[in-house]
Amino acid sequence: MFTTRPEIAGTFGVVASTHWIASQVGMAVLERGGNAFDAAVAAGFTLQVAEPHLNGPGGDCPIIIHDAKAGAQRVICGQGVAPAGLTVAHVKNELGLDLIPGTGFLPAMVPGAFDAWALMLRDYGTWSLRDVLSYAIGYAHRGIHYVPRVVATLNTVKPLFETEWPTSAEIWLRNGGPVAGGLYANPTLGRTWERVLREAEAAGHDRVAQIDAARNAWYGGFVAEAIGEFFAKEALLDASGQRHKGVLTAHDMSHWRASQEAPLRREYRGHTVLKCGVWSQGPAMLQTLALLEGFDLAGMDPMGEQYAHTVIECMKLAFADREAFYGDPDFVDVPIHHLLSDEYAAERRKLVGEAASLDLRPGSLPGMATPWVDHDAVSRMELLTRAPGAGEPTVARLGVSGADTCHIDVIDAQGNMVSATPSGGWFQSSPAIPGLGFCLGTRGQMFWLDENLPNGLKPGKRPRTTLSPAMALKDGRPWMSFGTPGGEQQDQWQPIMFTRMVDHAMGIQQAIDAPAFHTEHWPSSFWPRVARPGKVVLEGRYAPEVARLLTARGHLVDVGGDWSEGRLTGARQEADGQLFAGANPRGMQGYAVGR
Repeated sequence: MFTTRPEIAGTFGVVASTHWIASQVGMAVLERGGNAFDAAVAAGFTLQVAEPHLNGPGGDCPIIIHDAKAGAQRVICGQGVAPAGLTVAHVKNELGLDLIPGTGFLPAMVPGAFDAWALMLRDYGTWSLRDVLSYAIGYAHRGIHYVPRVVATLNTVKPLFETEWPTSAEIWLRNGGPVAGGLYANPTLGRTWERVLREAEAAGHDRVAQIDAARNAWYGGFVAEAIGEFFAKEALLDASGQRHKGVLTAHDMSHWRASQEAPLRREYRGHTVLKCGVWSQGPAMLQTLALLEGFDLAGMDPMGEQYAHTVIECMKLAFADREAFYGDPDFVDVPIHHLLSDEYAAERRKLVGEAASLDLRPGSLPGMATPWVDHDAVSRMELLTRAPGAGEPTVARLGVSGADTCHIDVIDAQGNMVSATPSGGWFQSSPAIPGLGFCLGTRGQMFWLDENLPNGLKPGKRPRTTLSPAMALKDGRPWMSFGTPGGEQQDQWQPIMFTRMVDHAMGIQQAIDAPAFHTEHWPSSFWPRVARPGKVVLEGRYAPEVARLLTARGHLVDVGGDWSEGRLTGARQEADGQLFAGANPRGMQGYAVGR
């Protein structure tokens, strides 16, 4: 089968990410004696400079790891929580909003990425914080190659920065702004990291003490203070078409730290797939696999209509349950073990018919009320095309670009594995913090303004994130780390890749390169929470017959570009010690490296 590039193979170590510079940084760390955790942290900070339209220091980062020494897997939750002042009463009653806007101050959560990386480095890495940060600091000061998509995204928000978000203009429109293929520096961010290191090293020579001091500088020191002061200072424009002040404070930040927990897991044909908990959408992939296990996927053409229809219909059922049941388990009792059970899957599988369903159909659970279904997702589509604030310049009018995400996979010679999906804090998400060189993520837009819903807004609660790294064991042995950018598509493209490898014996690069698809059937997690029931987007390299047959089944098919679906990366370790890795060729910046 055709591949755009060879699958990377070696025995020493492999790194795959959404940007070749980050992949090379990770490999450089491995070659200098660092382990997979050191390499992933260094690559992760580098991505914050290389792909500021996809992630940043003020974003989020869930991570799944395999610790070879302990022989165990853990999840590091880098998803921050809602500020104390972000309540349903404040947003609905005081501000008169029906949805949390997708940009600006209001949807900003406590930023989780820095502490997630720092916690992993402290507990599993071997390098100092200075060593892993040195790569990103160097690029922040000297400049880093900007791919065309960074500049294209910046151009969509340039009018917004010039007229409404001057602190962002100071960072990203300096000297006319970057040009595609050129170098662009962010010395303000570099100085922020350097100050964090100075405060960290003032704690003494102990590596752990330095990392903890850095975490305190970020969440209880000058970084938190600068964020709190800026958010309270003035009201700035957001996607609602109105100007609002922020509610995130330094006090909110001081009370939060990243945490660790056991991953959720589900068996699939001799493999165990690991995902983050129900504060993420990750379990929807596990539910999809539970449904697919009852079908003979191996007997279907992986690029054929029957395979696509079966996967799509199973995903519709899994994501309907995501909408109805998932939420922060610190606030809501999610019956996830029942949702992942064989018995529940068998019952739900009966709903997969020969025709496409146009309904959102969450399951019924014993002892629980009829699950909530959002009935307004289609009607909100007009918010994507009209200016919501009459007479005011709005984000919609000024042209906000959609955002995305990054991913990193690392395996070292000792068998340590990392799957990390950093995102949020995109430069188009919220105004840059003066003196820090970055902005905050806006994942609060994923809350519903109803405290009684599983994913309803409450202070201190995690929004149900779309970020969803993955890991898999094979016959009980750690096998593969994988993931993708893509928001709602993350847990659609991943089961496609995974089943093509397990059921059709594809390699990583083959499964990544093969044409893919997604559906927009359920309400999006992103403002304005739109759904397009029955819509399926096929990558343009599918045979025309596939689109015709899916349409005949009742799917509403759109055909995208030839290389428009799926931005996956992955790395795996076989029983003989060989390491393999692959990365997405779409957009041309994703690369895997290894030896």
